[in-house]
Amino acid sequence: MRQELRTVFALAIFTLGTSVIFPVTLQAHCQVPCGIYDDHARVNAMLEDVVTVAKAMRQMAELAGKTDAQSQNQMVRWVMNKEKHAQNIISTISDYFLTQRVKSKQEDYAERLMKHHAVIVSAVKAKQNSDLKYADTLEADVAALLAYYPEHKH
Repeated sequence: MRQELRTVFALAIFTLGTSVIFPVTLQAHCQVPCGIYDDHARVNAMLEDVVTVAKAMRQMAELAGKTDAQSQNQMVRWVMNKEKHAQNIISTISDYFLTQRVKSKQEDYAERLMKHHAVIVSAVKAKQNSDLKYADTLEADVAALLAYYPEHKH
């Protein structure tokens, strides 16, 4: 038992030390009923992710066919960036909107569910492809959510 406590304590110190040296930015909102929501801002953040996905696709098209090491390195980086930002969208929809904001008691629940699911499907397709038409579809699907989450002036 003592060894376990020492290990937990050591991990706590290590974690504390690295969090000070390497701060981590958390993007997902907690899943507790804190009541602090800015849905409009989250949709806008997803639209920013879409812009990055589209830029990555354009850059990938420019690098296609180049065989020098630098071009191949940049291609990998753009692919990874596209994947990351598409995944950000998927995570925001599933971890934030579908778990906390889309509720079965809403009158338009089925419609909301379909629109949010469409964003996930479009983001997956954007990850799987490099054609800008997938980024355009993703943008339209994310933008369609703005109707549900208008900007609130405080």
